[in-house]
Amino acid sequence: MAREKPVPRSQRKAINRGTIRSRNDDTVKNISVGLMDIDATIMFYFNNVIKPMVEENGETIKVPLMYSNPERWSMIQKNGYLVDNKKQLIIPLIAFKRTSIEKDTEMSVDKLDPKQPKLFYTFQKKYSEKNRYDKFSVQQGLNKTRELYTVGVPDYVNLTYDFVIWTSYTEQMNAIIEKIIWSEGAYWGEDGRFKFRTSIDNYTDASEVSVNSERLIRTNFTVTLRGYLLPEEFNNVVTTQKALTPKRILIGDDVSLNLQDLVPGDDGRDVRITVAQQGAGGGGLENPLTVSAGTGVSIGGAGTFDGSAAKEMTFSIGQDVATTSNVTFNQMQIGQNSFVISERDDGKAQVDKDWVVLGNVYARSYIVSSSVTHMTQSFSSGSTIFGDTLDDTHQITGSLIVTGSLSVKGSITQDGVSHDDKFSYLRKSFVKKSNSVTAATASFNAVTASAPSGMTATSEDDFVFFINGQYMEHDALTIQQVSGIQFVLKVDADSIGYNLESDDEIIAMGKFNS
Repeated sequence: MAREKPVPRSQRKAINRGTIRSRNDDTVKNISVGLMDIDATIMFYFNNVIKPMVEENGETIKVPLMYSNPERWSMIQKNGYLVDNKKQLIIPLIAFKRTSIEKDTEMSVDKLDPKQPKLFYTFQKKYSEKNRYDKFSVQQGLNKTRELYTVGVPDYVNLTYDFVIWTSYTEQMNAIIEKIIWSEGAYWGEDGRFKFRTSIDNYTDASEVSVNSERLIRTNFTVTLRGYLLPEEFNNVVTTQKALTPKRILIGDDVSLNLQDLVPGDDGRDVRITVAQQGAGGGGLENPLTVSAGTGVSIGGAGTFDGSAAKEMTFSIGQDVATTSNVTFNQMQIGQNSFVISERDDGKAQVDKDWVVLGNVYARSYIVSSSVTHMTQSFSSGSTIFGDTLDDTHQITGSLIVTGSLSVKGSITQDGVSHDDKFSYLRKSFVKKSNSVTAATASFNAVTASAPSGMTATSEDDFVFFINGQYMEHDALTIQQVSGIQFVLKVDADSIGYNLESDDEIIAMGKFNS
């Protein structure tokens, strides 16, 4: 028998046996999700959740669900139905088949190396027979050894399934389709196991097929399932890995440890933990600390501190700065681009730059110097109230621009005319009927409303006229207020195309006084 040649040691992959853990007594099983699991999920959901039922001959019949192999599906596509070994139609029946698989590009996972995926989820098994909670470990300062399991992130895929339903009657088909539509868009699967999001694009109309004098109702639809795949192993390397945390880490006082050795890769870090021996069991800092006084600060006991002995240092400044103290400054300079607050000869505080206050400014009095020629006000969002009583008058010379809504309590007057009068005029619209008609005029007992000052005078454009229910063109009309209560409509017969008659009914609608 031919034998394989052993691989040279230089070409063998180094195996860190410290990372290999026995899984013989594990209650945690390897996690995997395959295509058969997804197919079984659909079978389970249809049979145990949707539960398609039909009524036939007074009995409730459960509709069977069948996964079709290539040969059976080819027969379905060819004949449009399915028969048993005795050439009898199998109805009612639901058959389905997986038709396509594609990667979900919206949730791509770059595993870099399928044998050692870099993306994984870690979970912890808290307690087991070897990891019990007991007081002995607490008294001895032993941390419990935790069991950690890492599982690679699965590949996300979109799967497509074609379904065919056969029933004897349309009512039976409707009952099945209604249940499927109600469950569409949900996560199909078994509680405590895998669940996958599904969607159904459309359903074909139920078609009637006659086979050997038997009536058949058929409906087709397609299910799109968003699933994920995770193999149990790849090249004899399982995707579920086990790791144990140490119970105790001990570092002696004579240790000089380079943490670079504990960090994989070469990232340029050089971190050391060192303890220097001084005297009998004494220790100190490898690089002593020197403390010295600065400007405005005095330090009692300033000097070098190496940790070998206790050293007391007292920091102090020239005055008490407690929250209840009165702190005195000759001059205060604040900020990178500094400003100065100083005392004037009259005892008032003076600031040498403009101030921008983001909050509120409260003062007992606000005095503006007589040398100020203009003032600029800028308000943040919120309410700003001017005046205390209704007789307060605030005058603005120029334009007023309001962004947003304007609310007025009371009346608005423009050029001596109240806006209430203007609104009342704009709302006026009354209907009047003529009391006298001649060949070219129509008279009304009505008074034309007068436009307030500042508005366009009332004209013929403010009225609409109808003769015997028909609209009258404005180009042939003029109006005139003859007397206090006599309103006259004059009609140009040549322009309008007809003469008025005494029995014509003429209606006027517009800005009349009531």
